[in-house]
Amino acid sequence: MFGRVITAMATPFDRDGAVDLERARGLAEHLVANGSDGLVLAGSTGESPTLSFEEKRDLFAAVTDGVGSRADVIAGTGTYDTRETIHLSTMAAEQGVRGLLVVTPYYSRPPQSGLLAHFRAVAKATDLPVILYDIPSRTARKIEHETLLALAEVPNIVGVKDAAGDLAGTARLAAEKPDDFTIWSGDDAVTLPMLSLGAHGVISVASHLVGTRLQELVEAHAKGDGDLAASINRELVPLFDVLFITSNPIPLKAALAMIGQPAGDPRLPLVPATEAETTKVRAVLQRLGLL
Repeated sequence: MFGRVITAMATPFDRDGAVDLERARGLAEHLVANGSDGLVLAGSTGESPTLSFEEKRDLFAAVTDGVGSRADVIAGTGTYDTRETIHLSTMAAEQGVRGLLVVTPYYSRPPQSGLLAHFRAVAKATDLPVILYDIPSRTARKIEHETLLALAEVPNIVGVKDAAGDLAGTARLAAEKPDDFTIWSGDDAVTLPMLSLGAHGVISVASHLVGTRLQELVEAHAKGDGDLAASINRELVPLFDVLFITSNPIPLKAALAMIGQPAGDPRLPLVPATEAETTKVRAVLQRLGLL
């Protein structure tokens, strides 16, 4: 349904803190030219909690128009309110996006029956393919195995961004899911082991900087060249680590400025990288020959 390397794109802001749509188009085009099969907009890396409805609408429209048919644009529309999620999803479809990424409702910690009802209601309200986003470290609620299998039977729920940090659970899901339900790693640091367990690819942060290299990693694994895949992974581990020395996307936005793809400062309550954090990011980029 979607490609192997999908970038969870940062949202560029200008000096006044407004969404910079021209810069968003430019960053999207850069990513597509450098290894990204698709882009997720207004996810956690895109600082979705700080974006208004209108800003998300304009971002979806601008990037979809900018990349055209060269990449799949997937809109992050999940919230902790089912009605709002449906509203955002309907709006995103009107902007021409090709899919939706819907995170587990956060803060309210719904039971598994609530998760089933929520995701089914969202899927029913759209014809677009829906990717579930399971990230309990942010949402305080995991989509349990039996819930995932039940949701996989919904025709337009096509996969999951798995950031649960449970490789045994990923292996079990890969063994028992329908063939047309796709798993993407939601954490660059465990993409290679997840590929070995049956994941299709990654929805990545590091692909802002090394998208082509990540394509080489997943293609090497797909072709059975485990040594090459492992070698690329070892090379990129320092980058995977440094991009999460503090809250995402703080280090990423510092790195983007360094490589000439500025995305502005994060919005409060996130803050710009400190001098010490910036120094660590720069050192890794220099080590990898990215500067």
